[in-house]
Parts: sequence; C-alpha cells; structure tokens
Amino acid sequence: MTLKIEIDDGGGAGTGGVPSYEQVRVQIAEQARGGALPVGYKLPTVRGLAQDLGLAPNTVAKAYRQLEADGVIETRGRNGTFVAAAGDAVAREASGAAQAFAGRVRRLGLSEEDALAAARDALRAAYGDSG
Repeated sequence: MTLKIEIDDGGGAGTGGVPSYEQVRVQIAEQARGGALPVGYKLPTVRGLAQDLGLAPNTVAKAYRQLEADGVIETRGRNGTFVAAAGDAVAREASGAAQAFAGRVRRLGLSEEDALAAARDALRAAYGDSG
C-alpha cells in the first residue's frame, strides 16, 4: 500500500482550478477513508511529499494541517505523521462536544434531567425524528 497523489496544475479536466493543497488533502482523505491507506500508515514528510509532487512545502503543510484538524491524520512529534483511526477522531470530537454541553448547562443551572431532555430534543431535531 502506497500513497498515490496526482496533481492537476489546471491544465487537465476535472479540477476546475482546485488549489494544489486541496487536491492533496482530498486525495489523502479519500485513500484513508476508503482503506487504501490503513490506520497507522506513515505518511511522507512534508518536505519529502512536496519534493515528490513538485510543490512548495507550505502547500503540503497546509493540506496536512487541514487533514489533522479533520482527524484524518495525526502527527506524533518526531516520529512522523500517520493515518488516524477515524473512530478515535469521531469519539474525541463527540466527547469534547459533550463536555462543552455539560459545562454550559451546568453554568445555566439546569438539572441533569433538564439537560438530558434538552439534549434528546436537539438530537431528535437533528435526526428529523419527531417522536
């Protein structure tokens, strides 16, 4: 399994002038989510990938930053950058949202019962379930 990225510099059909960093981001995300790049796969360094693709290091760095913010990849300091477990990122984000909610309803003075009722109502509205 290897990372495969093709950059269309605007001369080809299909990109519609998509910036290079976005092409890198989308292709890595699709390969990670599609299983072509397994969890734990070590990505090339920013400089290495930039050189391979003929891009500026800042272009690849921007793509990596966005992928990390989306939970697709994770940087482990000097050990490198790896494909993250999607479930872990989702669980972390959900936990953070729940903690923020809990802190907010506590500051508002809601009881646990009222807070849970508010959360259930919001989930029903979000999922389109009226019952």
